[in-house]
Order: sequence, then C-alpha cells, then structure tokens
Amino acid sequence: MHEFDDAVLECFLKNQLQLFPERVAENLEAAESFLEECMAVVVDSIEEVIEFFEEEGLDIDGAIGDEILEAAEVFDIGDGRYLIVEG
Repeated sequence: MHEFDDAVLECFLKNQLQLFPERVAENLEAAESFLEECMAVVVDSIEEVIEFFEEEGLDIDGAIGDEILEAAEVFDIGDGRYLIVEG
C-alpha cells in the first residue's frame, strides 16, 4: 500500500479537476482513500514518470521531459516528486 504524505494529498485536492470533471475528494482523508483505491503512485523524477507510463504500456507518443508532465494523470507535487493517478 502506498503512503501518501500531506504534500501529496494537498496537491491532489488542489488540482484534482485537471483529471476529473468534478471533485472526487473534499478533504485529506477522502483524498487518501481515493488515491489508495485507484492505485495512485508517487515517483521521484520525470524519468520515473516516463518509466511508469512505459511499464504500463501506455503510448506516450515519444513525449519527453516536460511534455509528459502535461498529461492530466500527472500531478507536480512541487518538491521534485510527481503523483500519477489513473482516472
């Protein structure tokens, strides 16, 4: 099971509408439950984001570096880490 710290949860709460048409969580507990349910992942670098998409077999159309961060599933936590949520 993944451990989501407050920085991750707050990032998701603040930015969840980039991926979902409406809010799926209203507080930290709901955010944590939701992220656990959909098997969200926290990675430590852009390279790990790319690796994740490749391992999942997702077509990233040769997107590199910052381009991959524009994907709706990728949330920039702001401390060098990224949250990946599969909608």
